[in-house]
Amino acid sequence: MTIAQEKLNQIREQVKSYLDHRSASRALTAARQEVLEARIRRKLKEHDAVIVAHYYTSPEIQALAESTGGCVSDSLEMARFGRDHLARTLVVAGVRFMGETAKILTPGKRVLMPTLEATCSLDDGCPIEEFNRFCDAHPEREVVVYANTSAAVKARADWVVTSSIALDVAEYLAEHDKPFIWAPDKHLGEYVRRQTGADILLWDGACVVHEEFKAMGVRNLKHVYPEAAVLVHPESPQDVIELADYIGSTTQIINAAQKLPNMTFIVATDQGIFYKLQQAAPEKKFVIAPTAGHGATCRSCANCPWMAMNDLESLATVLDRDDNEILVAESVSKRALRPLNRMLSFAAEIRT
Repeated sequence: MTIAQEKLNQIREQVKSYLDHRSASRALTAARQEVLEARIRRKLKEHDAVIVAHYYTSPEIQALAESTGGCVSDSLEMARFGRDHLARTLVVAGVRFMGETAKILTPGKRVLMPTLEATCSLDDGCPIEEFNRFCDAHPEREVVVYANTSAAVKARADWVVTSSIALDVAEYLAEHDKPFIWAPDKHLGEYVRRQTGADILLWDGACVVHEEFKAMGVRNLKHVYPEAAVLVHPESPQDVIELADYIGSTTQIINAAQKLPNMTFIVATDQGIFYKLQQAAPEKKFVIAPTAGHGATCRSCANCPWMAMNDLESLATVLDRDDNEILVAESVSKRALRPLNRMLSFAAEIRT
């Protein structure tokens, strides 16, 4: 077992304990939700703060972010929004690497998170010490890392990518005959390699949610909904990707659901995206792809357990606590800023 795998197993047990305790102690009634939301709105105004939330957080958090002038999006747009917004404080509802990215891009702002325990299996499966050794063994290769990595790993990288620009960056490097390391998601990396033909050396990491989608389950669901289109995030296993009618990032999946003529969709990504899918196409039906089946181990049922650590209770106290501020060492921040700015500039170029 590698250091990365051992650490990931430990994190999974910590998350299980946290969620079991939370579900037993917190029952959110409609009246309690109203009280919490009123408090959060008031605190945001008092502290000149804005919520930056990911698609995978709960519908309650996404709705509150929208109604208070914040952002609900993927990690790329979250980074851009936080950098450009005038608020002095960013409340990042997501997982830790998103808070670190916000802090690196806006070092003068206060960046808070409902809980610093919300991490990511891809991030924790790529510890910097082990990754440094991996990169040192292949100095001839450029280093491309997914946004789902720590600030320290980003600081080692030449490029940072999100799933929405992964293919574009790989195609650019392939055109310039540049071999590269890809970390940490092996499924996304393999998808990128098949699509672009790039010379890629893969790190062995995976998302605990997307890796649990089962091809057999998708095939069986297609028998129930024969007219449905299958929308798949490229962090999923290859046999699931091969069943897709559309493959893309969270934002790209939402756009595809609007544009495709189908009225029913089988969706292979975190179920948190359904809030935005139903907003974008209220007349259409969305069905989550199965995670159960032979070899299934995921207790998330297509919901990231770390994203679930964000809730209204912790959000209501986020601006009053002193244990939830994101801080990044200046030496790390300066080195990580270069590939992050490169990511944002590259994304802006391909949009125009």
